[in-house]
Amino acid sequence: MNDILASVQHRAARPGTQVAQASRPRHGLATLQNMIAAWREQTRFRWDIKRMSEASPHLIADIGLTKQQAEQEIAKLPFWQR
Repeated sequence: MNDILASVQHRAARPGTQVAQASRPRHGLATLQNMIAAWREQTRFRWDIKRMSEASPHLIADIGLTKQQAEQEIAKLPFWQR
């Protein structure tokens, strides 16, 4: 096989190299928990903006967002929550 066409995993699997050190990213449980917490925070923020825009739209301007920005954030919610 030509070295130009070899994939990264193929190169890592050659004799003398360890696959775990060469190609596998290392993420711990704390990183996963932080990612999930960030997703939940973003979803909560978007849900709050949706409720605010329905109940009292003037509050959207008070938090520093335009109506268009608020609609863009609401559009990022899953379709069953819009």
